Amino acid sequence: MSSRCFREISELSRCVGVILCCLVLAACTTDDSHILATDNDTVLLFASFRGNGQDGLHLAVSEDGLNWQALRQDQSFLTPKVGTQLMRDPVIIQGPGQQFHMVWTSGWEDAGIGIAHSSNLKDWSEQQFLPVMADFPEARNAWAPEIFYDETTQRYWIYWASTLPGKYPDSEKQADKGWDHRIYATSTKDFKTYSPTRLFYEPGFNVIDSTLIQQGNEYVMIAKDETRYPPAKNLFITRASSLEGPWQKRLAPFTPGGVWAEGPAAVFWRGWYYVYYDQYIDHSFGVMRTRNFTDWENLTPQLTMPPGTRHGSVLVVPRSLVGSL
Repeated sequence: MSSRCFREISELSRCVGVILCCLVLAACTTDDSHILATDNDTVLLFASFRGNGQDGLHLAVSEDGLNWQALRQDQSFLTPKVGTQLMRDPVIIQGPGQQFHMVWTSGWEDAGIGIAHSSNLKDWSEQQFLPVMADFPEARNAWAPEIFYDETTQRYWIYWASTLPGKYPDSEKQADKGWDHRIYATSTKDFKTYSPTRLFYEPGFNVIDSTLIQQGNEYVMIAKDETRYPPAKNLFITRASSLEGPWQKRLAPFTPGGVWAEGPAAVFWRGWYYVYYDQYIDHSFGVMRTRNFTDWENLTPQLTMPPGTRHGSVLVVPRSLVGSL
């Protein structure tokens, strides 16, 4: 090969390399929203209940976080069999090993909760009743349990709201019929042995319906101020650097004034934190989103949910999984 030919081939290779580099850089600088909008691998799944929770678990799917469609013609996926045989406030997470874990309120005055596990959201393990308040025989209830996997401790944390009569006499006077709640918790690595139930969050007032989501190195708790006299019935944010606390002073309520909200369900989706909540007086649902848990955008007017949806949880799942349900 002549030196001239060699130089021409080398120059051509250099030009091709420059063109390829430009194409790669162009792809890397494409607007993120465009990249996310073309990501069709995942969808959102909402777990909820109907009525009083007698018929069990209902699931709905959404492509955009705003328009939700019931699965199985809104028939139940799982019938409750433990406790008082209700399945209220179902919360599903996916933990290590691609396993799904669900907890729920099994009855209005049960001193425990329901729990079950699944690999595909269709076939569930035998339901178990966890007597989480067994060490507190005076406990009136165990409401709205949630489950959270903490990668730092490699433990599952299960937490819920319970009332211990006479425990907090001042705030008890401001509670509906004396149901004055605080958040309690237990943790486990294997769902066989559990740590002793402990007080998890005590803000100094009646609080229920707490849910956790991680933002960077902080844990964000969203909860309901359940004070009745005078009525609060709103959702607020508090933060901590550890699940052991201490929890910071709560921020001002972020749900709209005049709306009695409960049952927050939070998910990180396409660059935003979405928080859904049950507007239970109006028998409707609301949703707000934020990037920092300080500035909020109310998307409720754009939200459509299956009729009768009551609060539970939301998670990101593979599209293929929903197609098999």
